[in-house]
Amino acid sequence: MPGKVDAFTVSLGTDTAVSAVAYLAREPSVAATLILGHGAGANQRSPFMVAFSQALQSRGVDVVTFNFLYTEQRRHVPDKPAVLEACYRDVTAAVHARVHSAGHTLFTGGKSMGGRIATQVAAADHDRPIAGLVLLGYPLHPPGRPDKRRDAHLKDVRRPMLIVQGSRDVFGTPSELAPILDNLPVSATLHVVEGGDHSFAVSKSDRAAQAAVFEQVQDAIVRWMKALISRAPESRPPAG
Repeated sequence: MPGKVDAFTVSLGTDTAVSAVAYLAREPSVAATLILGHGAGANQRSPFMVAFSQALQSRGVDVVTFNFLYTEQRRHVPDKPAVLEACYRDVTAAVHARVHSAGHTLFTGGKSMGGRIATQVAAADHDRPIAGLVLLGYPLHPPGRPDKRRDAHLKDVRRPMLIVQGSRDVFGTPSELAPILDNLPVSATLHVVEGGDHSFAVSKSDRAAQAAVFEQVQDAIVRWMKALISRAPESRPPAG
């Protein structure tokens, strides 16, 4: 086993709460915790979320996933952005208390919508104690609607970002993202999955090839986090 799995709940400040899962590395070699929000069409127990969390856990990163309120309540339509953002903020606050005691560096991010909400929170809350963001398939626009871009807030993010994007992503290709990222005031690293779709799938028939692609992405995430921590420890946000 790569480590421990700890289920817990996060209060949303009212009479509601959401479930969360901490994938705790047996040997946390990266000394980092990554919060991953799920995409719009799946919850934290989806195969993608579990597989990526376990893979990063086995590489020495603690990972925390959670359900947004609408999935916790078994609704199918995402809440309004303000509700999604409030949920992400409450989860971040709860996880930060754990991270601070462990002496870890905190990262946020998510799959598709979960990553977008993480960027919206980071854009609005510059004092949040996070070191960077990991975005797995950023939903730049709805499929077939490149005119409906969701990037205006990215210029206000004040933390480095890693964006993993499939070259066939119908929610936004790397060529669409690249000029946007190049003009941001912070470092934004684009990792392209050649032939990958919105979930980095490149092959339906060759499991070994697909597994290798996922491993390359997971290795890239860990390398980026390690480099960020070691390169600029003085720039990390305060722990308190």
